[in-house]
Amino acid sequence: MSDPQHDEGMATRRAVLGDAHVDAAVARTTEFTAPFQEFITRYAWGAVWSREGLDRRTRSAITLAVLTALGHEHEIAMHVRAALRNGLSAAEICEVLLHTSVYAGVPAANRAFAIADEVLREGAVQ
Repeated sequence: MSDPQHDEGMATRRAVLGDAHVDAAVARTTEFTAPFQEFITRYAWGAVWSREGLDRRTRSAITLAVLTALGHEHEIAMHVRAALRNGLSAAEICEVLLHTSVYAGVPAANRAFAIADEVLREGAVQ
């Protein structure tokens, strides 16, 4: 049986993160991680990222700020690519990180800048 929220979540997840990233995540799914993959697809991507209240550019900016503030470095590169895919420029990503540094601290932003710079030097959205 088809699940519309899951289907919308998967479509949004693919649009934001790219097919290659999502295909790799799906390929790595195990019996143990399957419930979590289902959860993030339905709720993060299907219920939140798919809402009409904010556009994807704004959601990407917020996501980068929160990931930086919380020190979730392992997610920053993926969401820099997503931000580029969602239409943010490198200059706008820089502004998000600068703004975040004032409220979340320079060390957190310093690491986020290093990660973002590495992604931007790759030259292409994957």
